[in-house]
Amino acid sequence: MKKFFAFALVLAMVVSLCAFTASAEDYTIRIYSNSNSTERVNWLMNAAKEAGFSISIDDNSVISGDTAAVQAANENKDGDILFGLNETRWGQVINGTYENLKLVEWTPTWAGEVGDFKYDGQAYGIVIQNVLMLYRNDEFGTNGQKLHFDHWADIVNCGFTWYRQGKVGGTTNANINSAMLYAFIDPASPAGGISVEGWKTLWNYCQNGVFTGDSYGFDPLNRGDVQVSTFYSSSLFGKIDTAADGSEHPLKGVLEPENWALVDIADGTYYIAEYLGIIDRADRTEAQTEVVKAFAEWFGSTEVQAAWADEFDSYPCNAAAAAEIYDETPAIYTLPNFALNKVEGTDMTYAEYVGARTKEWTNIMTNLGFYWKDNSAAPAEPDWDNLNWATLTQAAQ
Repeated sequence: MKKFFAFALVLAMVVSLCAFTASAEDYTIRIYSNSNSTERVNWLMNAAKEAGFSISIDDNSVISGDTAAVQAANENKDGDILFGLNETRWGQVINGTYENLKLVEWTPTWAGEVGDFKYDGQAYGIVIQNVLMLYRNDEFGTNGQKLHFDHWADIVNCGFTWYRQGKVGGTTNANINSAMLYAFIDPASPAGGISVEGWKTLWNYCQNGVFTGDSYGFDPLNRGDVQVSTFYSSSLFGKIDTAADGSEHPLKGVLEPENWALVDIADGTYYIAEYLGIIDRADRTEAQTEVVKAFAEWFGSTEVQAAWADEFDSYPCNAAAAAEIYDETPAIYTLPNFALNKVEGTDMTYAEYVGARTKEWTNIMTNLGFYWKDNSAAPAEPDWDNLNWATLTQAAQ
C-alpha cells in the first residue's frame, strides 16, 4: 500500500538541502532528459530553486523521447546532467556511442541505496520503469476470465480486442516492441537477430490491433474501447486515480484492482531503470562542476526521490525512498524482469541485446511500414519468404 506522504517530508527536503551554497545560484545547470513532461519539468525547476539551484531543462514539446534527448545532448555539447533514458541508451553512452558524451567519475552518498541499478562511478538509478499488459475483467472486458500468457506476443491469439501503438518511435513504444520480440530471439537471424516468425507476429499485433489515436494504451482501455492494452508503470496509479474523468465506466481500484488485472505472463516483462549521470563538459570550471555534483547528489537523495515518486506515481530505485512511499512493493514492480536475462549464444543481457540491435529493428519497422494509424489505409503484408533483410536492416535511402 502507498503511504500518506506528509507535507513535513517535502518541507524537510527543502530545509535540509537549501544549504547547497550561494555558488549554486551563480551557475545554471543544463539538463537533458526524456523524463520531461511539463509537470515534471515545472516540479523540478521549482524544487531545485527552493534548494538553491538554477537549472535549465526543455519539456517534451521541445525534446520528446530518449533518442531525441541523448542526441540533443551530444550535438549541443552544453549539457551538465543527463537523466532518464534507460539501460539501452546508458550502455551506449558509457561505451562511447556518442562522441561528445563522456561522464564525470562520481559516486553519490546514496549509491548504496540503488542496488544493481548503477554503473559504478558513472551513472546511478533514479526510477524503475516497466511496461505492463493490462485487461479489463468486467463486462467491458473478459467477463471474469483470467488471462495467462507464456509470452507477450501471445496477445495476438488471446481472443480479445487489444490496443496497439500508432508509431514506431518513443521510449514506451520501443519497450513494448522489445517485450513483444523477446520470444523470438535468434542471434543468427539476418532479420536483426529476431526470427522471421517474430516479425510476422509483430505485424499481426499491428494489423489486428485497435489504434484509437491515443498516445498510450490506458485511455482506450479505460473507455472500454478495447479489452487488453499496454501501458507504462510509472503513471498507472495516477491515471486510475483520475480514471472517472475520462470514462463513463472507468477502471477502478488502484493498488487493489476492482475491474482490471495484469495479464499473467510467464516470461515477466521488460524493465528499464532511468539513470542519472554528470556530463563531462569541457567549458565548465572545477567550481561549477562541484555545483553540478551537488545538484546530482540532491536530486538522487532519499528525500527528493521520495517526493518525486509521490508526485508522479513512480517507483524509485533508491530503496530508502521507496520505503518512505510504500508499505510494500506494488505488484506491478514484482513481475519477473527478462531485460536482465542472458541471451543464449551471446554474452549479453536482453537489454544489451536490444541496445545492439535497436537501430536494425527501427529500420525494419520503418522500411516495412509498421504502425500505420489508419487501418483502412494499411500497407500490404510483406512477402515474408522473399525479403532482403540486409537492406531492410539499413536506414532507408
